[in-house]
Amino acid sequence: MLETVQNNGIDRESSDTRKTRESINTEFLELVGSRIKKIRKEKKYTRKLLSEQSGVSERYLALLESGKGNVSIALLRQVAQSLDVEPEILVSNSAPINAESRLLLGLLAGLASSDRLRFKDQLLRELRNSPASRSYRIALIGLRGAGKTTVGERLSIILDIPFVEIDREIEKLVDAPLSEIFITYGQEGYRNLEKTCLENALSNGGNCIISTGGSIVQEQSAYDLLLSTCYTVWLKASPKEHMDRVVAQGDLRPIAGNSKAMEQLKEILIKRQSSYEKADITVATDGKDPHIIASQILADRTLRKLIQHTN
Repeated sequence: MLETVQNNGIDRESSDTRKTRESINTEFLELVGSRIKKIRKEKKYTRKLLSEQSGVSERYLALLESGKGNVSIALLRQVAQSLDVEPEILVSNSAPINAESRLLLGLLAGLASSDRLRFKDQLLRELRNSPASRSYRIALIGLRGAGKTTVGERLSIILDIPFVEIDREIEKLVDAPLSEIFITYGQEGYRNLEKTCLENALSNGGNCIISTGGSIVQEQSAYDLLLSTCYTVWLKASPKEHMDRVVAQGDLRPIAGNSKAMEQLKEILIKRQSSYEKADITVATDGKDPHIIASQILADRTLRKLIQHTN
């Protein structure tokens, strides 16, 4: 009796497993069929034309597109080649890529690495300057001492929009000063926190002024996010101006016991210059009043159009 019950249990389990497997197979065939049909129509291929190019009969293609044809790997490869797509596109659980995207990916694949980087930078620039956005955000970048906080506060008053200082947001998030955060979390931890706070600042979708840390350009994903969502301004200052402003703020750490501080600062500026130059505009800040710098930023024609479009 016990053996019969066990066998019946096994039979029931096998039956359930079989039904599940059949259901999964049916869903898979329907997925493949819908992908083939979608791509065929995108390319404006008739079923007859696809049949002639792939060597697969029209009747079989009709069954396949309806999700009823049991497809082999060889036939799937023939159909994919005739549609000019990778076989993975037809069987992936991810959303299918449209014809324009496939063309774009194909073109990108044929470019040299340096050309792809240039294309990405241009695309980011086009996206962030698009009038489709119903809000504008101005992001100030540059090394410490460039004037980001002072100028950001001035812009905030003039435009009557919030000013978000990312370093202060990090301190609020962790409930600790930056000096302790660097000790506890390290440079990598700080950059992760910086990106989190940047994403938080952008999530409300409203107009704002954003001041970033000087090293954000070294975290590519965070910097790409900034470039694609904000009108970026590089506040450029000479190494001496940077150093003088930091010391004037009462922070002697950059020069304390370090005779090579100025040389190191120059090296950092040189290393980051190409990244800073990706900003929409560059404004030199040496010897200028924050009000004058803010006025120069707001005089930029593209930014004025963006603000007018939003308002």
